[in-house]
Amino acid sequence: MSRRKGQNPKLRIGTRTDGTQYFYIQYWLDVAGVEERKRRREILGPVKTKSRGLTKTEAEARKMEFLAELNGRSFAAPSSKVFADAVKHYQEVFAPRMLRTSTFSVADGHLKTHLEPDWSNVPVSHITIDAVNEWAWKKRKQGLSWVTVKNILRTMQRVLSASCRDQKVPFSQNGIAIPERDRLQMRIESRENVSYSWEQTLQIVEQIKTMDTLGMARREQYSTLFLVAAASGLRIGELLALRKDDIGEYTIRVDESVDRAGTIGPCKNVAAYRTVVLADLEGQIAMKALRYFAKHDGLVFHSKNNGTLAATTILTQGLHPAVKAVGLPKAGMHAFRRGCNR
Repeated sequence: MSRRKGQNPKLRIGTRTDGTQYFYIQYWLDVAGVEERKRRREILGPVKTKSRGLTKTEAEARKMEFLAELNGRSFAAPSSKVFADAVKHYQEVFAPRMLRTSTFSVADGHLKTHLEPDWSNVPVSHITIDAVNEWAWKKRKQGLSWVTVKNILRTMQRVLSASCRDQKVPFSQNGIAIPERDRLQMRIESRENVSYSWEQTLQIVEQIKTMDTLGMARREQYSTLFLVAAASGLRIGELLALRKDDIGEYTIRVDESVDRAGTIGPCKNVAAYRTVVLADLEGQIAMKALRYFAKHDGLVFHSKNNGTLAATTILTQGLHPAVKAVGLPKAGMHAFRRGCNR
């Protein structure tokens, strides 16, 4: 086929006598030995209905594939999937098999609140780094922090990679255009995160022991929990999944974790499976309290019915009232982890 005018035909829609519609193109074909070109029509397929047919994007891809074949060239048709198709595969196939319940819960919030309203009908092939950066800047102007935006985009990457295994995800975290002033501010803010030192932990523990709002059992439980958290650097989920047989003379074995739903399961990542040695002075104090407290089999820190403790209850009943009383800044259990030098 020549490169003369008319060889990139417009996608058209025709209507049959029964009312059904179809996509078609008209093109010119050069015939050997004939000066004038012949006009031809190619029907690409029916227009999409509820039960079958092609979307406009699929019809355009089929048109390009046909023209490439006519010209003797290869053509890789772009994906006809939209983001909603990728989300469906992620939620029904990938997430139940591959993700922890807590991870899926956080991702589900990202999808429902931020991603699906903006991207559901966008073809996957149109989700480029430029489009993502434009969307990210819009979210930033709406008040989201760059950390939150990056976490949402991490979910988006996972959704796309789960359903498009044969294709490369069109953007990466390194390609997000965060202004330099904002990058600097993020580094400054990360240094200002609350961190409880060992000395501050001892203050919190002493305050816990005097709190009339807690019973004797809870005072002992929270005091031991905070000491072990500050000395070991364990995450709150790892502490709440701790069992008596995980405790050695001066070691704690970590091989389980409690998720946000209160379910005991695998740890956050491969590096989280470890044995923590507590042989220094702080560790010895924490281990002595832990061995004294862990008098029963099963979970060391458990609820009244021997189930898992709720992290929010620990904060509202114990940590937050204690730090307020001693004049320390309010924070979560991760502040003990930040203060640990292990």
